[in-house]
Amino acid sequence: MSSQSHLVFGKAKPRGRFPHAKRAGDFIYVSGTSSRRPDDTFVGVDVIDGTKVLDVSAQTRAVIENIRDILADAGAGLGDLVQVTSYLVDMADFAAYNAVYAEFFTEDGPTRTTVAVHQLPHPDLLIEIQAVAYQPGDTHV
Repeated sequence: MSSQSHLVFGKAKPRGRFPHAKRAGDFIYVSGTSSRRPDDTFVGVDVIDGTKVLDVSAQTRAVIENIRDILADAGAGLGDLVQVTSYLVDMADFAAYNAVYAEFFTEDGPTRTTVAVHQLPHPDLLIEIQAVAYQPGDTHV
């Protein structure tokens, strides 16, 4: 079985030496994805009256949209996801994250695991998601 790694043009470049996605046979593995934009800013981070405000709902939506774009570049979509793992810095954010997640997926969607982590690669990140999609017969990633 061959595999191909892929970086997606127009997306934030990974902060390490890894691809946005890697196809292995009929599976597409999406690296941990955040709400980071190509200009290194983050969706869901605002400064209001001099205070930094982090919004897990906005970050969750941006993460899922980033995964959608990465999959689209591979000829797949969110409907092809079979498994996701979500990493939250604070489980107090679970309800807000879960509400946004439900905008994209139903019980027929991918299996999911959500875990709390001590921190993510940037202090403004509240969530990161990695995913696996199944998309048979497409080999252009």
